[in-house]
Amino acid sequence: MCIRDRGPSGPFFFYWPYMSCRSLADRIDALLPQTQCTECGYDGCRPYADAIAEGAAPVNRCPPGGDEGVAALAALLETPVLPLDLERGEPGPLLVARIDESHCIGCTLCIQACPVDAIVGANKHMHTVLADWCTGCDLCVAPCPVDCIQMVPAGRAWSAQDAAVSRQRHRSHLARTERLAADNARLMAPEAPAQAAPVQAAAPGVTPATADAQSEDRKRSA
Repeated sequence: MCIRDRGPSGPFFFYWPYMSCRSLADRIDALLPQTQCTECGYDGCRPYADAIAEGAAPVNRCPPGGDEGVAALAALLETPVLPLDLERGEPGPLLVARIDESHCIGCTLCIQACPVDAIVGANKHMHTVLADWCTGCDLCVAPCPVDCIQMVPAGRAWSAQDAAVSRQRHRSHLARTERLAADNARLMAPEAPAQAAPVQAAAPGVTPATADAQSEDRKRSA
């Protein structure tokens, strides 16, 4: 059960008598833009939705959602509308990443950083951004060692369809990342030492030399 209380920035704990916190988290997640930018302080939109549902975070930490997003979350939770927390970032038009391909060294760091697999390329080969997939999260810019990535205006608005598709791409990205980590862990795990074959005890009164001779006789007669 979720509990109504009051935090330092206003009421953000709540009581929801008709659904579990998990299903409430699903509804909250459906209202978030799914840019996976982490500006809210959580590792993606779903963790932020879980935190809101559990009463651990306020609803005003999503700059991409803007004031409209805060109002939608407040309406769902039946809590007062809070001003957008501008310390988390400024809302603005949709931006997308653009790689200066003439300076790209093919390090793949931006590919690893993209939460929706919107960057394609191979090691030591030129990378490029799929602009229609890019969420504008900006997470690829900092890892680039040669500063060849810029955020530029997308020339369009982010839509509910974009959010739905990006949610699925992010889930696929997480699943693939987990599989790769598990595969690497198996490859790096030390091999178990081979177990020595059991040694058969010699019969009473039989010397080791006699036992070896008897063993050789059995092998020849086999």
